[in-house]
Amino acid sequence: MIFAALSLLCLVAGSHSAPLTCEELVRPLDRLNLHHLKGKWALVAGSLSHPPFLERFKQRDSASVNFYSNTSETHISYTRSISLHNECQYHTYNITLNGSSYTFDGTENDNFSANFAHTSCHDCMLMHMRMESGERQHFYLFSRRRQLEQKEMEEFRAQVECLNMPPPAVMDPTKALCPEETASDPAAQPEEKTEGQK
Repeated sequence: MIFAALSLLCLVAGSHSAPLTCEELVRPLDRLNLHHLKGKWALVAGSLSHPPFLERFKQRDSASVNFYSNTSETHISYTRSISLHNECQYHTYNITLNGSSYTFDGTENDNFSANFAHTSCHDCMLMHMRMESGERQHFYLFSRRRQLEQKEMEEFRAQVECLNMPPPAVMDPTKALCPEETASDPAAQPEEKTEGQK
């Protein structure tokens, strides 16, 4: 009886430690919880397949996104803030949801697709964008925390590797996030959209 219980325990432990396949690691989120999405998320790390954009991405001091409460199951807005050279840049996006996939309103394009991806991190969010029919990809890891555990970062690095993207750039958690945007803030100006609505 004890031997059988130990065997079962080993089998269960073994099944949990088996590495996930790439298909499992980068799969779209099964179900998007809009209530969970609401609020501010700090950018922890990201990878961009286009080297010039990745280099520009690495220059950021910090970044975050803030999702607003929505009155619809299919439409939601968020403001992205980026701290760059001690200045904050803000831009607000409206997106249309279709399950875990989304499109930016007013930019419907057959060459663009995006989705929220699965992560085992309980307070993290993954945004995966593909432009130019998948030739260019952006993959962003956000969290309610500024710094994640090593195993959580290892999972993200494995996901990036599965997508054949460059190693991710990790944000410095000691750098302050931009404050909430206010109408009187002179630095709160929209940034150009040349990098694929990130």
